[in-house]
Amino acid sequence: MTDAEKLKAVRHAYARRILASVGVEDARIQQAFAEVPREDFLGQGPWPISRFGLGYVYTPSADPAYLYTDDLVGIAPERHINNGEPSLHAHLLWFAQLAEGDQIVHVGTGTGYYTAIMAHLAGPSGHVTGIELEPDLAERSKEYLAAYPNVEVIQGDGTEVPFEPADVIYVNAGATRPANIWLDRLKDGGRLVLPLTTDDGYSSFSDMRPRGAVFLITRKGDEFSARCVSGVAIYPCAGMRDAKSEKALARAFGNGGLKRVTRLYRTNEIPNDRCWLKGDDWCLAYD
Repeated sequence: MTDAEKLKAVRHAYARRILASVGVEDARIQQAFAEVPREDFLGQGPWPISRFGLGYVYTPSADPAYLYTDDLVGIAPERHINNGEPSLHAHLLWFAQLAEGDQIVHVGTGTGYYTAIMAHLAGPSGHVTGIELEPDLAERSKEYLAAYPNVEVIQGDGTEVPFEPADVIYVNAGATRPANIWLDRLKDGGRLVLPLTTDDGYSSFSDMRPRGAVFLITRKGDEFSARCVSGVAIYPCAGMRDAKSEKALARAFGNGGLKRVTRLYRTNEIPNDRCWLKGDDWCLAYD
């Protein structure tokens, strides 16, 4: 067996393992994780792997086989920016239900690994727009994704950069509220994957209180259904955080009731007893 054949076998085993770890059975997602080389998006090895309590620990060598674990890999470790946990993304991609031909917007594309997996799922008739705030990461992702004809990478603020109506908007950073453009540009039937995190939702694991959650927002005409699909600790979304909404979010997590959320309203006129979280012009509410 050649080295390439061995690495292919490692990648296929990794894909099966990470999907199984989150209870996902989806042949298309498994195939995407099996076929997209993670090493193509992480620069030269050895690579920094984030280990809880130890910080970053470098792989023993530049053998790509070390990358096929369910771990965070530093892409800008000096800024604590990582290539995210594969099992979390497998879980969220399953909820997002990416289909052939979908128009997808990936906010926080990083260096492009998960953007490439989305491109694989969208197929040649689909399109992925990756938006990355950090100029150096945007340049790297443009280079790494050059071989993917159905991908475009834009450097800019994902809360402001204009884009065409999308079937899926996949936000890869922790906000304290949804950006208007994410809701405005979601097609009827479209899905928004939205992590909402407190200021402790990225750095602190000191207790079991919830500090971040990912919501699946689905547009149905002018209405938006909403449900929590995962807890999360993720890098903050620079363009969509403010002190007032962060405090409201922290209170909501502290009050409980997260799993009862079923609706997102673009108004704050819903009665308080029906709201899990109320903002200035929006709320997450119960039926």
